[in-house]
Amino acid sequence: MFLGEFHHTVDEKGRIVLPSKFRDLLLRGAIVSKGDGCLFVYTVEEFTEVAAGLREKAKTSKAAREAARSFFAGATDVTPDKQGRLTIPQSLRKYATLEKDVTVLGVYSRIEIWDANVWSQRQLSGDASLADIETLPDIGI
Repeated sequence: MFLGEFHHTVDEKGRIVLPSKFRDLLLRGAIVSKGDGCLFVYTVEEFTEVAAGLREKAKTSKAAREAARSFFAGATDVTPDKQGRLTIPQSLRKYATLEKDVTVLGVYSRIEIWDANVWSQRQLSGDASLADIETLPDIGI
């Protein structure tokens, strides 16, 4: 599983260093896709599961079909280099507004890559949700 928060930068070639503790899980490659205002990085196995679920939803929902088009069209295979860097295509960097400082998050079954300033704002909202136990009554916190 992927856990933790790490601060990195995008280099001039569009590469982002992955935290060392994530690298072994991605040795066989990964899939980068558009996420919730960020980029999602999945193992190939996890992407297959997510893709199957989205494909099923797209069979009965126009909104899910629209989301699936964007999700799959924007997805790309990546493999970390020997230094643990992922090269992120320009189109995906533009989608997530990744220019220089980024925050890399481990979110259990995937990695998320956020513009550092955007993540800072989103984190405040997430922290507020954690503080409001009514929001998450069944997780045992």
